[in-house]
Amino acid sequence: MRVDLLTAILGAAARETMLFAAAGLLIGGIDDLIVDLCFIVHRLSGRAARLSVDTLPQTATPASFAVFVAAWDEEAVIGEMLATAVRRFDYPDYLLYVGVYPNDPGTIAAAQAVAATDRRVRVIVGDRDGPTTKADCLNTLWQALMRDECAGRVTRAVVLHDAEDVVHPAELTVFDALIDDHDLVQLPVLPLIRRGSLVSGHYADEFAYAHSIQQPVRAMLGAAMPLAGTGCAIATAMLRGIAAERGGAPFDASSLTEDYELGLHVAERGGTSRFARVHDPRDDTLVAVRAYFPDSLPAATRQKARWMTGIALAGWDRTGWGRRHAIADHWMRMRDRRALVSVLVLAVAYAAVLLWPMSAGLRWVRSMPAADDRLADWLLTTTSLLLVWRLSIRIACTGSAYGWREACWALPRFFVGNLVSLIAAPRALHRYLRLLRGEAVVWDKTAHVFPDQAAVTPT
Repeated sequence: MRVDLLTAILGAAARETMLFAAAGLLIGGIDDLIVDLCFIVHRLSGRAARLSVDTLPQTATPASFAVFVAAWDEEAVIGEMLATAVRRFDYPDYLLYVGVYPNDPGTIAAAQAVAATDRRVRVIVGDRDGPTTKADCLNTLWQALMRDECAGRVTRAVVLHDAEDVVHPAELTVFDALIDDHDLVQLPVLPLIRRGSLVSGHYADEFAYAHSIQQPVRAMLGAAMPLAGTGCAIATAMLRGIAAERGGAPFDASSLTEDYELGLHVAERGGTSRFARVHDPRDDTLVAVRAYFPDSLPAATRQKARWMTGIALAGWDRTGWGRRHAIADHWMRMRDRRALVSVLVLAVAYAAVLLWPMSAGLRWVRSMPAADDRLADWLLTTTSLLLVWRLSIRIACTGSAYGWREACWALPRFFVGNLVSLIAAPRALHRYLRLLRGEAVVWDKTAHVFPDQAAVTPT
């Protein structure tokens, strides 16, 4: 009797988990399919013409840019990043502002070594010991820029970069051409792939899709565009207006994902944004930011947990649903915040995959008739087709950005990405609960590595 009861329980669990997972995958798959179809229709309409640096509008006088790099415990990469940036930027008028902390002498020394050889690099030491938050460090750089403007320097826009970034030579040229007509300009991010690392590679797959399809669709629909936190330019006039609202600090130091929220806030203030996919005809490369992302499971789950907490949980509390009647904006914010629900569906789906053969095997051992509780044919067929579509689009985006060899790895990396998300979700919930209890927001950064010269070359 006990075995029969166990068999019945396993059968019921398998049936209910499979039904729940199938319903969730159906809803999520349709959501993704609509985005993909929007992109395809836009491309077929001919309105998504390929942009090139030499076809962008030319300005009579190049604008002046301030490049902000916030750095905490970046001794290993900041020197190479700054030296590479000033060597690669093919632009006449910019300053690099590097924010460091007084209790981080290694980073200070590495940054000052580059500043001593190039006057375009300015090292700004904050008043408070670190780590605080990235936004707080950026506010320190903003105050330094305002002091320079009081002394007579006029800056058209602030460009954000991370301490591990490889900049593209034409980046500031693209910003110069577009920033006069927009308050925000965001470039694509192309993660560099460490050879043999499925964890590192799954970032490439995710960004290839997000910055090839999702962000262009978002811009096409007129939805607010969150910033990636790097490779983006924000008009100084817009930042000045936000700073006036916030007591002189345009970057919200109480946010885990200040870049994401800043993009939404600019839209709420009536600002315009542009996601710019532009190619450089000199070598036919995409003007984009390249950098290594975490290549170990612990580091990746830590980073993904911070993104989930800042966007899907705390960010929801902080930013709400945006402009009234802005259907496209509501839809995109919903997609931003579905991460934890998607992880729940994913976990139940994997549980169903395990429970189903266990239930069938137990029935076979007990010589019991097979349960007649399979999914409806239409539901099974539809979810299967949607999964095949999703994987095909993912492979196509990776292939377009990195070539066919990396596209072949996109399928196994899909399951690695699932594992990262499954581990990160509980951590994100735990951190969110700590924030609700009043825990202070602190810069939760990951260790970085700067690529060698072979990897620096754009692909």
